[in-house]
Amino acid sequence: MPSPYRAIFASHGTKGFSAAGLIGRLPISMVGVGILTMISEITGRYAMASALTGTLALAAAVVGPQVSRLVDQYGQRRVLRPATLISVAAVSGLLVAAANGWPDWTLFVFAAVAGCVPSVGSMVRARWTVIYRDSPRELHTAYSFESVVDEVCFIFGPIIAIGLSTTWFPEAGPLIAAVCLLVGVWLLTAQRSTEPEPHPRDAHARRTSALRSPGLQVLTATFVATGAIFGSIDVSTLAFAEEQGHKSAASLILAIWAFGSCIAGIVFGLLHLKGRTEPRWVLGICAMAVSMIPLLLAGNLPFLAVALFVSGLAIAPTMITTMALIEAHVPRAKLTEGMTWISTGLAVGVAVGSSVTGLVIDAAGARSGYVVSISAGATAAAVAFAGYRRLTRPAQGEGPSSDGGHSTDGREERAGHVA
Repeated sequence: MPSPYRAIFASHGTKGFSAAGLIGRLPISMVGVGILTMISEITGRYAMASALTGTLALAAAVVGPQVSRLVDQYGQRRVLRPATLISVAAVSGLLVAAANGWPDWTLFVFAAVAGCVPSVGSMVRARWTVIYRDSPRELHTAYSFESVVDEVCFIFGPIIAIGLSTTWFPEAGPLIAAVCLLVGVWLLTAQRSTEPEPHPRDAHARRTSALRSPGLQVLTATFVATGAIFGSIDVSTLAFAEEQGHKSAASLILAIWAFGSCIAGIVFGLLHLKGRTEPRWVLGICAMAVSMIPLLLAGNLPFLAVALFVSGLAIAPTMITTMALIEAHVPRAKLTEGMTWISTGLAVGVAVGSSVTGLVIDAAGARSGYVVSISAGATAAAVAFAGYRRLTRPAQGEGPSSDGGHSTDGREERAGHVA
């Protein structure tokens, strides 16, 4: 491991919570594609499968920030364990309903309840932020490492989920994902020494949200469109691989996409870039948008794999830069909630992107689904440009009541040296 990455693990407890976070995050890349594969295997209805994954994502978008807000107030252990039990029970109910041919509405009910799944990535990043808040270089490397971990999950998660559901039994992928979530969250919350201290709030603070930050609003809105890119590519690639007669190859194609992002994240974490973070973030969003264009030209799986690898190169650096901007624009007492809003934006986008793509594929074929990817990329770039001025404004402090005595003034300057 390169020395900057080795250095961040010198602090006590970092290896433990990072390993637990890896296990707990595997489901982010397994549950959606696992349900998609399961339903398509059982019923052959891509629109139905996409609608279910969209329901799960939308439910997570609504409930996820509320779970994270409770985490900021009461601590990770007290909130994550009951939330995880509810989510795992709902996923189990969904699998039973699908396997036994229960009415469609029951599947949607279970998918909605399963949306209370906690954002494990946000919990891990919050721990890194507490440890290295006053060390911008190390915090940048830690954020880079976590983005690489995300991509490792997206490399192996779809392979595991699709492989299990297509070669073992249809429900196997989501089942293993639920087990990983349960084990990962339990291991993470067992590590109390690195858990961020809760920030109890008064009545006024409880009514406010991290989303009141103009900068966070821009980031979240942009990531709604970015999530639509991700959701549309998942569905389109699975359907395209099936049209080509190699449905199981979809997991490998999606892994290559994530591998491109993983490589870019590793390299980006070794760099010590200077200058303002905001222009770099806009450039990353635009690069993702442009990289969608070759997907529509794919006539076979090898071409698609190469195109996705290239498009993946823009993902991790953009995510890393996003985390630096969140730290700059969100009060400390609401940091976990702020990070979760980005996941929420992605979840909403995945829901919209996957649902629309499923309808497009059923009507016009698999390759047409990439039109949704291109449209989502263009929308993300447009929102980023429109909201650029909001990102460049200094973050406004909220006073001791909401930030544990720490104002956010000056954070933007520190974050400018993070990435």
